[in-house]
Parts: sequence; C-alpha cells; structure tokens
Amino acid sequence: MTDRTGDPFDILIRGGTVIDGTGQPRFDADVGIRDGLIAAIGDLTEAQATVTLESRGKIVAPGFIDSHTHDDHALLSDPDMTFKISQGVTTVVTGNCGISLAPLRPDLPRPMPQSLLGAGDQSPCTFERFADYLEVLRRAPASVNVAAMVGHTTLRLMTMDSLDRPARPEEVAAMRGLVVEALEAGAIGVSTGTYYPPAAMAPTEEVIEVCRPIAGTGAVYATHMRDEAEGCVDSLNESFEIGRALNATVVISHHKLIGEANFGKSAVTLPLIGAAMKCQCLALDCYPYAASSTMLHTDEVRLRGRVLIAECEQHPEYVGRELADIAEEWKVSRLEAARRLQPASAIYFIMDEGDVRNILAFEHTMVGSDGLPGGTKPHPRLWGTFPRVLGHYSRDLGLFSLETAVWKMSGLTAKNFGLANRGTIATGHHADVVVFDAATVIDKATYDTPTEPAEGIEAVIVNGALTWHQGIHSGARYGQVITRVGRS
Repeated sequence: MTDRTGDPFDILIRGGTVIDGTGQPRFDADVGIRDGLIAAIGDLTEAQATVTLESRGKIVAPGFIDSHTHDDHALLSDPDMTFKISQGVTTVVTGNCGISLAPLRPDLPRPMPQSLLGAGDQSPCTFERFADYLEVLRRAPASVNVAAMVGHTTLRLMTMDSLDRPARPEEVAAMRGLVVEALEAGAIGVSTGTYYPPAAMAPTEEVIEVCRPIAGTGAVYATHMRDEAEGCVDSLNESFEIGRALNATVVISHHKLIGEANFGKSAVTLPLIGAAMKCQCLALDCYPYAASSTMLHTDEVRLRGRVLIAECEQHPEYVGRELADIAEEWKVSRLEAARRLQPASAIYFIMDEGDVRNILAFEHTMVGSDGLPGGTKPHPRLWGTFPRVLGHYSRDLGLFSLETAVWKMSGLTAKNFGLANRGTIATGHHADVVVFDAATVIDKATYDTPTEPAEGIEAVIVNGALTWHQGIHSGARYGQVITRVGRS
C-alpha cells in the first residue's frame, strides 16, 4: 500500500525484499516509518524521508524477539545492549528459569542461579516490587524492548527462611500475592527453574498454587524443567499438567536432551510435545548450539564431559579454561575444583547436534539465546544466536527457509507471548525492523572469541529509531516495556 498522508517519513527503507514475520513468501516493497510505527508498505518511490536506507538486495524483516534471556540486570547496567542489537534483536524476554531481578530485598542472599543475573549482594539494582523495576526501565529505557516475567525462585527467596523444603501454606500465599503484584505491574508471566537447587524441592502442587493468579489472564508459564536428561519425559508431563491446571500457555524453555545416554531422544520428546499441543496451549524455544551454559555445578554427575569456565569471581585467571585442566593443575578431583571455583558459571558440551537440529527445525520452536551477559568469555550464543540461525542453519544447511527462520524469531514469538503489534512487518505495528544481507549474514562469535559481533546485519530500528547501522550503535535508547495483550 502507499501512504496517503503525503507527509515525509522519518525513515524510508527503499528497495528491499520484505520477509514479514508471518511465514508467508517474501515480496519486494519499500517500508515507510513515521512516529515510531510502520506507516506504509509498498511502492513509495515518490515519498520523502528524513533518513533513507537504500536496501536493494537486502532483506527487511521484523526485529527479532529473543524468547529466552537473562538480560534483567544488563538492561540497566549496559543499556546500549550491543550484544543483542548487533544481532538484529529488538525485544528481549526476561525473568526466565525462575530468576528475576524483582521482587527482591537488598538484604537477601543470592544463591546460584539467582546471582547469574549480575547484581551483587549489595547491588543498588534491587527492587522490592516488580512495579519499581519496570518503572526504572520506563524512565531510563534501554536500546531494546523488554517483556518481563517474574521468577518463582526469586519469590522463594523473598518468602522462605529455608529453600531445601516445600513451601508452607502461608509462604505459598505470600508468593501468590507477589505474583498478583507483578501481573498488575505488567509482568507477562511467571517462570520456574525447578532444575536448580533453590526450587528443586518445590513440588508440582506448590508451583500450581503459586502461579494460580495467572489463570485466565493471558500470562504465560515458562519453565526450565526439572529434568532435561533421563527424566525429560516425566518433566514434560509435569509441565503439561501445570499448564492444564492453570489454563495457561506453557513455554518449555531451551528444550534439549542432556547427556550421551539421551542423544537422539528428540525423536520421543517432539512427538510428545506435538500431541500435547492438540489439547492445550504450548510453546517451546531452543538455542542453536550443542553446548549449554549456566552456574558451575557442584554435582559430580553434572560435571561429566567437557566443562569450560565462563566466569569466576574468585579465580578470574581460569576463565576460558577447561575444568579438567584446572583440576589436574591443582591435583584435585573435578568436583573439588568446581567447589574451589565458586561462585562461577560454565559452558557444558552435553548435547547432540542432531537433536539440536531436530528441535530447531520442529515447526513450533521459537529461538532464544539464553545468553548470560557479563564476563570476558560468555557462551557465544550471547552475541551469535540469531545470525547463526539465519546463516548457518537456514542458508548453509538448508534446515528451513529464510521465511521460516524469520518467523521463528519474530511473529511466532510475539504470538506465543502475547506481544501486541510486534513481530511482523505490517502497517500500524511498532517499527521494530532489521535489515540484513541474506548472502553474508553469519555469527562470528566462537567459544574462543565469544564477543565478536555478527556480520551481515545492516540496520536495526527500534520503535522507529535507527539504533544500529553498518556496524555502529547510534546511541539511541528507545526500548519500551511491553506488557501482555490486554494491558497498556
């Protein structure tokens, strides 16, 4: 369509090929942006604009939505968010795996994985109410939009004097009250991380009762399941049960199969998920790598295989080193070395590439980076996830079409999380747009050099502001706090 107002556009993307985020075939069109919105799509040859981006031969797509992040603190401490903007990401979903920056009192301890969010025990970035956290993000925006969840583990820290047991009825009630406050403030859902010690003792009933306020609100229930190894099927069934009890969309976070004994089991889990989708609202995401990253475990079973130290406060000289080599140098067991390195995070080479491809190619799978901001040797997924899907998996391996790749990273994610007028190139939608070169786009971050920006991302626009252009951040910070459909 052409613009009927005749007014100049703020930005005119001229001559590009639009992949609109719906999964439909690409088409050639100009895109005009005005007042933070997509104002026109079509032949805009005669139009005037303050800024014109000549994009012939390039793809014009919705800004990517990172469905699984731990950027809660980075949005405040590193608001340029270059590690995301440089990939074409314009929106991040935070508060995953049961951990969120709010609500939390400054006097409370932050056991792993809570401390992975990057705010130290005495950090001024502590918010006792979820509303306070969102208000700070509104007053001092980052360069990307944020859709935030509240974490069940964080709620346990706020209400329980001991985490190695199920919550008592009065503690469940207190957590439920905090969920109500978070939802009223604008949280898009609740996440759990029953895989981790602070929440592992929470039975299914506790999770359901704590999350009860999300029923009927459109808010989601996202979960780092209790077991992604031998017990993965049982954990999936538990997740489905919680979703049914809450009548809420379940998001299976970073679906994967851990350990050699479980390689190939995606042939079991994906049909199980597909069958459950016929009966209830389900979603899932994954990251395009065969290595995970999280806290450095002090559990011998979880330390099997290759383990790379990603961040370590006590011994920064060992960042980037393998745990086995450190243990040999210290003449101790791997378990003892892990204990001495605490607190720390690590990269675990524990997945099968075949499973990664099967899960990524599954029709309903979204893309999430699950990156941990901070440190000098993070997992390369922090900087490389989205260009890797476009370049390596879509273009080079032909795992799926470019239209499907874009849909998995934009429209599908917006739909599953209820992010209104985001995730597609359409008139009247928020102008979150990425322009990239389909022939050259690729991740450059590796395990040795994990903070290398991707290639082929030409321009990134967030709410109508040109934020990344030809490898340079403009300094624009026009991100918005996005709440679920039905709230302003």
